[in-house]
Amino acid sequence: MKKERKKLDRRALLYETKGWLYVSPALIVKIIFVVYPLVKAFRMAFYTKYNYLLEVGSGFGLSAFEYIFTDDKFIAALKNTLLVFCVGLPVSLILAMVIALLINRRKKSYGFFQTVFFIPYVTSTIAIGVVFRAMFHSEYGYINYILSWFGAQPIQWLSDTSVAIWSVIIFYIWSGLAFKIIILLAGLKRIDPQIYKVAKIDGAKSSFRIFRRITLPLLSPTLWMLFIVSAIYSLKMYNEIFSLFNGSAGPADSAMTVSFYIYTMFYVRNQVNYAAAAAVVMFVVILAVTLVQKAVGKRFTYY
Repeated sequence: MKKERKKLDRRALLYETKGWLYVSPALIVKIIFVVYPLVKAFRMAFYTKYNYLLEVGSGFGLSAFEYIFTDDKFIAALKNTLLVFCVGLPVSLILAMVIALLINRRKKSYGFFQTVFFIPYVTSTIAIGVVFRAMFHSEYGYINYILSWFGAQPIQWLSDTSVAIWSVIIFYIWSGLAFKIIILLAGLKRIDPQIYKVAKIDGAKSSFRIFRRITLPLLSPTLWMLFIVSAIYSLKMYNEIFSLFNGSAGPADSAMTVSFYIYTMFYVRNQVNYAAAAAVVMFVVILAVTLVQKAVGKRFTYY
């Protein structure tokens, strides 16, 4: 009996060792490119002084955090980031849901529309940004041209400090639609059509009632996963701004987000400890949003 137990223990240990060997390449990559930079960023954030050329820090304190929280540009960047999160994310999710529901009803042309809406997702953000830069042009842009049909005056989308961030939000909504639509379509395909037939037999004739009582609850796991991923992306948005304003953060940095602020502090101004402090703040914000979303998702998600 003891010998058999020892054999089972050895076999279990062997399987466990093999398992660790299988995942060790991914763990090593994760430690080198995620854990180590994160630890180093936290370390640099608490330096009072940092020599960029020598890569040596000195002192320990909260002076870097005191600086960024008294820096008007960081406060503005934080507000812009939260504006994209609070406005751009809900609008993009609602539009993606509407489009996904419409495509899901088109049984014959489902594959065609799925391909059409997926194309922007595999297109370079920089290339799309160049196109949007032309569309937002105040003199010959298509957006102002369409608005002129309704008697609207030309809007300085890319040069007005009060409008620049809204240009970014519009670009963010459009660029994120493809990914959201594809994920929602996959979630809708997992719902058994027989459920809808049973609901109609039971007297559920209203499309909105069917959506609220059946589609939305069954789609909630997919929707919450998509919400978490999209929220993290919206909070660390950078590519859209870089491409839309040709490497800058808009007129007078009016479209600057926290990610762009970190980039500016690190690569442009060589103030590494301030960039690291901003990165730590962004990490805490994303972590808090993720934890809240997971807590809410457990209460309102149906599995």
